[in-house]
Amino acid sequence: MRTIWKGAVTFGLVNVPVKVYSATEDHDVPLHQVHDKDGGRIRYQRTCEVCGETVAYSDIDRAYVDEGHTVVLTKDDLAALPSEKSREIDVVEFVPSDQVDLLTLDKPYYLEPDSKSPKAYVLLRKTLEQSERTAIVRFTLRQKTRLAALRVRGDVLVLQTLLWADEVREVDFPSLHEDVSISKKELELSASLVESYSSDFDPEEFVDEYQKELRTLIDAKIDAGEGFDVADTFGETEGAEKGGEVIDLMEALRASVAKSKEQRAKGSAEKSGGNGKDADAEKSAAKKSAAKKAPAKRKAG
Repeated sequence: MRTIWKGAVTFGLVNVPVKVYSATEDHDVPLHQVHDKDGGRIRYQRTCEVCGETVAYSDIDRAYVDEGHTVVLTKDDLAALPSEKSREIDVVEFVPSDQVDLLTLDKPYYLEPDSKSPKAYVLLRKTLEQSERTAIVRFTLRQKTRLAALRVRGDVLVLQTLLWADEVREVDFPSLHEDVSISKKELELSASLVESYSSDFDPEEFVDEYQKELRTLIDAKIDAGEGFDVADTFGETEGAEKGGEVIDLMEALRASVAKSKEQRAKGSAEKSGGNGKDADAEKSAAKKSAAKKAPAKRKAG
């Protein structure tokens, strides 16, 4: 893991130097958008709606629209705003852990001791464990002040950012105000059903089946040789030549379809008990078919 920040947890005269690491990562298979006709890469550009020009990221400012008026905020305007650069994770208070609403928990980070002796780190961890309390802290990350919960996970201190109070929506569903009658028998049956599903939660038992199947599909296509030269379909773009920055909304399905019949032919030969010559003949036919589907290479110049 790569350190994203260094600082110190502080409360009173106690100072606990720490390194901060992102605790989570996205496991989704990255996919690109491509043209279904020829597999060519689909790219998006930042285009000005007034002049129609493709705009480089360095030439883009921010704006706020209010009642039909657009207020432009330049880079200098934003730079003039006060920004904290403190390297302290300042403990505001220690609260009972059950008072931290799970709905407010946001991005988690691991804290590693950053000193010759981890004694202060271990002392803080054990204190939180024994007191069954969570530290509410303020700290600055990427020039923004953030509120966070400092808690224990195993042997590690975890810093988990919290949503601000006004970022959590209040709800008032009219249907919940209706007078609903629940019988004792219904409650008993419901409790019995819950008991039949009761277990200790083990996150390792659960997997993202969609991403698993998607990865299996991609691997099968790669093994079958279903792909062609990236340079033929994901080549340079005009936007890059003009200096405009190109944005990809989705990342690539590593290659495109070209030789799927080779895999099918191989599987069919194995099922029917065909000999090696038959399988070789079917492979050859699949390669010829795939070659016809692959886009022609662009001529130089």
